[in-house]
Amino acid sequence: MSTTTTTTTVPPTTAPEANTIPRGPITVPLIFYHPPPDNSTPYNYVETPPKGFPQRNFTEAAHDVHLTDIRPSHQHQPQGEEEQGELKKYTLQTHAFQIHRHIPTSTTYSTFSSDAEVQKTYYPEVSSLLLSHIPGAQKVIIFDHTIRRDKDGAARKPVQRAHVDQTAKAAAERVRLHVEDKEEAERIVQGGMRYRIVNVWRPLNGPVESAPLAFADAGSVFDTSSSSSSAGPEVGPADEGGEGDLVAVEHRYPHRTGETLQVKFNPNQRWMYLSGMEDHERLLLQCSDSEGDGVGKRVPHTAFWDPRTVEGAKPRESIEVRALVLG
Repeated sequence: MSTTTTTTTVPPTTAPEANTIPRGPITVPLIFYHPPPDNSTPYNYVETPPKGFPQRNFTEAAHDVHLTDIRPSHQHQPQGEEEQGELKKYTLQTHAFQIHRHIPTSTTYSTFSSDAEVQKTYYPEVSSLLLSHIPGAQKVIIFDHTIRRDKDGAARKPVQRAHVDQTAKAAAERVRLHVEDKEEAERIVQGGMRYRIVNVWRPLNGPVESAPLAFADAGSVFDTSSSSSSAGPEVGPADEGGEGDLVAVEHRYPHRTGETLQVKFNPNQRWMYLSGMEDHERLLLQCSDSEGDGVGKRVPHTAFWDPRTVEGAKPRESIEVRALVLG
């Protein structure tokens, strides 16, 4: 099982005053995909590349993007039942993300200093959340997690590049990798059961004051086919020129090659964020869905720097758990 954590043990600070949390709409530069100069197949080495190869052969370009804060203004105060209702309109089926609040947990800050503790204590909570809130879900297989800390020396920092973690091909390979019965895995991949890849994101030292996460309305991102995909195209709305916003990029590990989707800028994309995310909140990000019409199959996302971030703001710390959802 591939996992990545750091061992920072600085305790969380107390909740800040509201004016330390950037809120409301903002226009910021986001980082988007720019193709290799020779138009070759784009790739990225996850670890040290072979001698003579660059870490990645594609480049990046910044574009100013308007972000909508979907946090209802009254949620800055003590909350009631109505607050969750305003966020319930966002669903995996339509938007490829959804938000759940006031999720009980037995974890503490120190839980996330140990891979073993994360797997023992937090994984079951994530499985329960997904089984409870994804219609039709029958089984959850968590295959890894990443903890990101926006600090000097951290093993993993927030990723400031618009992306989707999986392509259709990569999702099918995840089924083959993680379903123990290989005949059953192949039956699932061939259409025997719906399968989805869903990430569960939460802060560890909320509310988030810096490096928040932005995500796009899935219906505003034009899809494109993965040239190497054997599991079907990244279907969805097509732009008039026939060229989509998503590009399959080889994700090269020492022992295998996966695929991620990088995102090209399109001014028609609608981007948003949830300001001041709290430790009790969970953001579900769908990366792939074997069924459906494509509208809500996947959600591009990225960390971003907010120019309103105050001096001395807490560095963001977060965990993203990746799960295969069957059914």
